[in-house]
Amino acid sequence: MATRRDTLGILGAALGAIGTPLAWGRADPQDEPLKAIAARKGMRFGNAMGMQGDEKRRQRFYDPAYRALMARECGLLVAENEMKWQAVQPEAGPHRFAAVDDMFGWARREGMLLRGHTLLWQSPRWLPKWVNALDFSKQPAGAAESLLRQHIQAVCGHFGRDIISYDVINEAVNPQDGKLIGNVFAARMGALEQIDLAFHLAREAAPGAQLVYNDYMAPRAGDALHRAGVLELLASLKARGTPVDALGLQSHIASSDAMAGAAGRQAERAWRAFLDEVSGMGYALLITEFDVNDRELPAGFAERDAGAAALARDYLDLTLSYPKCRDLLLWGMADHVSWLQEWKGVERADGLPQRPTPFDSNLRAKPMRGAIAAAMRAMPGRAAL
Repeated sequence: MATRRDTLGILGAALGAIGTPLAWGRADPQDEPLKAIAARKGMRFGNAMGMQGDEKRRQRFYDPAYRALMARECGLLVAENEMKWQAVQPEAGPHRFAAVDDMFGWARREGMLLRGHTLLWQSPRWLPKWVNALDFSKQPAGAAESLLRQHIQAVCGHFGRDIISYDVINEAVNPQDGKLIGNVFAARMGALEQIDLAFHLAREAAPGAQLVYNDYMAPRAGDALHRAGVLELLASLKARGTPVDALGLQSHIASSDAMAGAAGRQAERAWRAFLDEVSGMGYALLITEFDVNDRELPAGFAERDAGAAALARDYLDLTLSYPKCRDLLLWGMADHVSWLQEWKGVERADGLPQRPTPFDSNLRAKPMRGAIAAAMRAMPGRAAL
């Protein structure tokens, strides 16, 4: 039987046809829940769910079959968009938590733990328009700090001890040059100073929660500057005594992250070196947003699903080999709810929907589900949570 590396090798530079799906990828929907496999190794397994936006998204969240699948497989939930600043305070005034309260209320009833995403998304593109429009240069000193404090205290105060881990800052490093991204707050106090302040405010408002810097750097060669920028940021925060507990690895992987062949072996070395350096600084690790972009894989479901599962298994085998990695969260449990079906610029050339998750749109297990289970069963155990 071909190994998963053989499977990736068959894909080749052009990612041509693959052989039959691997035995480890044939997942029985009645197999042991993924959360149970993770817990036995001292890790948590979860997923992002969303209901913000159009009626179709709300229907997905309230779909009883999808919610049952989520409850069966997952012990941890993160809101896809419902906690972001533009969602909870789209206009100046009181924060609005109704949507996320509905989602989190259901999760608590199912016995799930909760993650918070995100207190501040660094890019101006993802801040509320009214925040971007503020001119702090014409206001008293400390106005920018005051607004940031108000927002973080409002969010953390609302959820109290319910949230065990927060993405405090999301995507602060420009992947093109590795430099910090500016925004209306950074313009007043400096980007590094603004990030430092946000973590201190989060520690004050949520003293018992894990505080995370979250970003989407990956093993691929084209992400070298991104990885370097994240390492520089983490080192700078460490030197300042900023209360950062962990790095969130978004893990939106693709064929360019394959770890087979000469280029793949180089990517593997680069990713291991990156994780070694992060761990060496004393930071914990989380996989916060896992999925597999299949736009360069063959059209046929069998070949495509086998390739996606192989990519997943190799990435997870390496990343989960670090005992400091204690959480694995998907960014969508089934294909029809994935952001990759809607995001511009990631479409397949053949126009087919992507198949980036462990379950298909009919909630049937795919080879990726088996790959995730196998990777967690093979990883080293962690100390009990």
